[in-house]
Amino acid sequence: MIYGKIEDFATALPDMRALIGLDLGEKTIGVAVTDSFLSVATPLETVRRKKFGLDAARLSEIIAERKIGGLILGLPYNMDGSEGPRCQSTRAFARNFDKLHPALPISFWDERLSTVAAERALLEADTSRKRRAEVIDHVAAGYILQGVLDRIRVLKGA
Repeated sequence: MIYGKIEDFATALPDMRALIGLDLGEKTIGVAVTDSFLSVATPLETVRRKKFGLDAARLSEIIAERKIGGLILGLPYNMDGSEGPRCQSTRAFARNFDKLHPALPISFWDERLSTVAAERALLEADTSRKRRAEVIDHVAAGYILQGVLDRIRVLKGA
């Protein structure tokens, strides 16, 4: 089920199940996961986009392997807060994925500047240009997912 508010999403999550976060790009999907305590997001991998069915199959494998209890998609708002074609594409991906996993709670998180933050962190870590290109998408997914974890923690008063 797709939840418009992160508060509703947090309420729908099963106990002791990890989350998966996605940074959907035109050519790649950055993937990050959490631990089952929902305390930290970890970049996992970058999936090269092909067709929706193939992309969804790889994501479904990760969901099954890691016993994922919820999905977060980075929503690429324009800098003025409006929604453009990329937001529409992300919402369409969520609707299609929801048909494959109707019991999996799905929600969105504002991803503005997540790639900038990831790039800055990788530069500070003195990561080579080649390596940055390889990992930037799943590091950005980690930033998106960590933002959700921080919000859930505030909601739960912990």
